[in-house]
Amino acid sequence: MKIQTSVVIPCFNEALGVNKTLNEIFDVFNSQKDFEVIIIDDGSTDETLAQLHKIALERPRLKILQNNTNKGYGASLKKGILAAKGDFVVITDADGTYPSEEIPNLLDLLETCDMSVGARIGPDVNIPLIRRPAKWVLLCYARWMARADIKDLNSGLRAFRKADALQFFHLLPQGFSFTSTITLAMHIDGLNVIYHPIDYRKRLGKSSIRPIHDTLAFFTLVLKTTMYFRPLQVFGSLSVFFLVTSLLVGISGKLYLGTVPDVATVSLVSTGLIFLGLGLIGDLINTSFRILRSQGKSD
Repeated sequence: MKIQTSVVIPCFNEALGVNKTLNEIFDVFNSQKDFEVIIIDDGSTDETLAQLHKIALERPRLKILQNNTNKGYGASLKKGILAAKGDFVVITDADGTYPSEEIPNLLDLLETCDMSVGARIGPDVNIPLIRRPAKWVLLCYARWMARADIKDLNSGLRAFRKADALQFFHLLPQGFSFTSTITLAMHIDGLNVIYHPIDYRKRLGKSSIRPIHDTLAFFTLVLKTTMYFRPLQVFGSLSVFFLVTSLLVGISGKLYLGTVPDVATVSLVSTGLIFLGLGLIGDLINTSFRILRSQGKSD
């Protein structure tokens, strides 16, 4: 029977949660035969891989892929997605945090959207308090840059078509930024993303996220992704900032010093115009690339 849905799970040192997660997923699909579960062991150093091989003896629809070294969350997801036989892909985590019973709802939503995301905004969300302020600031920043009502930027439970994910593969990073990048890319590229509220349980085992490093990386990622799709928005904003600043400097100098500070004002105006020019050039290149890509698809 043709595989319709592939569930892809990256896994690194998840001996405490992987068995529970896989059992829940297989219970969800129950007697269906048009699905597969692909789990990618990302160089685990605990008992994870041994557990997976034991589970595979009882679950013939479980496919185990292995990275000899730890290559990262995004690298594992990309490896699993490339190996997926289904037209629809569901990704989730192996730590027991995401409710697998929501997977059918996410798949149903794909009838009306390009990606459905399990947004961690349900009544029972267990996100550590120390991580919430940074997540809120990052979410607001991403909403402003993408001009989209993003409910959950980096939820690890979501469903999409394999073909849609493949067109963004050159942008998707090797690390934890994978989910954030595909969220931004789909929003900014005009695809339809729907957010489905879910609960979020306490994880089983220790997280491998580095809060400070990964948060800073997320901010850089949002800027880079937005610049890729909307260079005029990024450079245009900088241009407006410098031009407005030049105006304020000129007015302030005239009022308080009796003369316009020529050097500072001209420098700010020149910088603003340079950024505007960069934005226009980037937008032209981006438009040309989109035209070529659409022509390639039609051919």
